[in-house]
Amino acid sequence: MIKSSNRESYNKVFTMLKDHNKLFENSIPLIASENIPSPAVREAIISDFGNRYAEGWPGERVYAGCVYIDKVEFECMRLAKKIFKAEFADVRPISGVVANLVVYSAFTNPGDIMLVPSIPAGGHISHGKKEHSGTAGLVHGLEIEFYPFDAEEMTIDVDKTKKKIQDLKKAKHLPKMAMFGGSLFLFPHPVKELSSFLKSYGMHINYDAAHVAGLIAGGMFQDPLREGTDTVTMSTHKTLFGPQGGLVLSFEKYAEAIKKATFPGLTSNHHIHHMAAKAITFAEVLEFGKDYARQVIKNAKALAEYLNGFGFKVLGERRGFTKSHQIVFSVLDYSDGGKIEVELEKANIIVNRQLIPGDIRAGRNYFHPGGIRLGTSEITRLGMRQADMKDIASFIKQIVIDKKDPKKILSKIKSFRKDFQKVHYCFDKKLSAYEYVKLR
Repeated sequence: MIKSSNRESYNKVFTMLKDHNKLFENSIPLIASENIPSPAVREAIISDFGNRYAEGWPGERVYAGCVYIDKVEFECMRLAKKIFKAEFADVRPISGVVANLVVYSAFTNPGDIMLVPSIPAGGHISHGKKEHSGTAGLVHGLEIEFYPFDAEEMTIDVDKTKKKIQDLKKAKHLPKMAMFGGSLFLFPHPVKELSSFLKSYGMHINYDAAHVAGLIAGGMFQDPLREGTDTVTMSTHKTLFGPQGGLVLSFEKYAEAIKKATFPGLTSNHHIHHMAAKAITFAEVLEFGKDYARQVIKNAKALAEYLNGFGFKVLGERRGFTKSHQIVFSVLDYSDGGKIEVELEKANIIVNRQLIPGDIRAGRNYFHPGGIRLGTSEITRLGMRQADMKDIASFIKQIVIDKKDPKKILSKIKSFRKDFQKVHYCFDKKLSAYEYVKLR
């Protein structure tokens, strides 16, 4: 076998990059943890900021050459504080997981206990146990206790949580931190109902807003800093439609602990081209975020209702299916989540399989869970509205329930996508959403 030349490999990678863009140009992107940035955000990402180092706090850098980097970072922090009405914002964490690690490092010690939602009940792997390779346990050495969960209401059970905390105190196993938020997140968590109670037991309260940050920014979900949390962590690329990155919000009294945990604790250079792109995103959010968040939720509700009408078992029916960007439905009547995910992808419907309540007890795992999770963040940014959700639900029904050949549905999906090729809710629309930009 003749080895490929270096030039062939070089060209092959660029071909695949372009093919990827073409795939998404002709797909229905329903991954709840993804979004499409504006052309302006993409411009910031490819700027020279991405080649520089800016260790430390702006104005206190380890390196020279940061005159404009510092100015942009101060503006980025100002905008973040304005959006979320926060006293303090650290825009340096490079992901939502790193933002969580910042809070773990600042406010807990290895061996401490943290109260979190379990993964089938919506928790994220960054909140997880060591034996599950969860970040909290594996990296920071935290022990994990789970909130009691109400599967019908699809949220944390307040009364059972209070009882559990009282029992944990008697057992001398009291958590040091309580974590709200997560990955499967249909409805606001009961922060107001539990924050004072948890604080009375000396717990630091964090809210992981990775999925719902854009909805919070638009005033359409809940307001954790006003409801009793001490800190809020998030990623910046889900409903908050920016570059991949992280953010920590808090009060001035916690600022120094957070700053030191971020640097030198958990970052060296902090991907400053993405920091600049966050600043652009935050300006877009302040201008367009309320309308965007409102439409995201309208689309999610409409998609859930159409799916339910077509015969799917959509979770959260008792509460109107969803108050966020997410929809979750069981596929156990047809197959399992892993197999359904593959079938939908054959038609360019991009979704993810999802553990749902009852899966672990039934012996199911993440590779073959009982559910599928959908998100309306990206399709909303492409300009889709409630009426378009009926088409999407119909495409899913044809493949999952009617068992039609996905390849025969693919042509319909490509035709459907032709009207949705620009990024909305932004200042500039020069490029198409998935237009490949060649610099060579």
